Amino acid sequence: MKVVILAGGFGTRISEESEYKPKPMIEIGGMPILWHIMKEYSYYGFHEFIICAGYKQHVIKEWFADYFLHTSDITFDFTQGNKVIVHNQHSEPWKVTVVDTGLHTMTGGRIKRVQPYIGSEPFMMTYGDGVCDVDIEKLLAFHESQGKVATLTSVLLEQQKGILDIGGDNAVHSFREKSISDGAPINAGYMVLNPEIFDYIDGDETVFEKQPLERLAREGQLMSYSHKGYWQCMDTKREKDILEGLWAQNRAPWKKWQD
Repeated sequence: MKVVILAGGFGTRISEESEYKPKPMIEIGGMPILWHIMKEYSYYGFHEFIICAGYKQHVIKEWFADYFLHTSDITFDFTQGNKVIVHNQHSEPWKVTVVDTGLHTMTGGRIKRVQPYIGSEPFMMTYGDGVCDVDIEKLLAFHESQGKVATLTSVLLEQQKGILDIGGDNAVHSFREKSISDGAPINAGYMVLNPEIFDYIDGDETVFEKQPLERLAREGQLMSYSHKGYWQCMDTKREKDILEGLWAQNRAPWKKWQD
């Protein structure tokens, strides 16, 4: 099953660093937060990724093109005709497709643009600026047991994200974006989507968190997988510092993989 990661928007500029690179490429513990998200999925056996790039998309492509440089010792032997020797090369079991989905394309439009790379199979989707310790295997099993078009992961945090009205049957009865929250469950991403989702997206101007999710909720096709563990987005420098601190102290809840 493929994993789609939205990594193309301008997003919030959390520091001077984000003027020169996409937010998903801002580093936590010396590696981009995008890498952390991919490591989460890979821990559960999901190794094929489609990155929806846009803003500074070349930075993402160049980083993956030189991935072995980030993880290995290198000898540059200029006495042997500029020979390059890679020592102890470590590579992830990943297949990564980076797609330029446009500079100004909205979130729904970005998903629509990668449809040719997904085909007619269910896929996972998340945002490139947040980490979570959700059990992705259980999330997928829940989605498959419900028989609906879409499942999102909900968390109870006081944030201004997508506010959910969830019934006793875990169906999302309504969805509203960016309103003042008083502890209501919010959309944390980490979604599982059936291919019918593309029928809910018109084109580049479609904001995924508006018309598609609102329509899915009205039609009873949007389910919520309740996550009571850790989730943190990285919209501000303060949030980046929180993630950095947890990583430095070896207390990062989302790190389940072994070094």
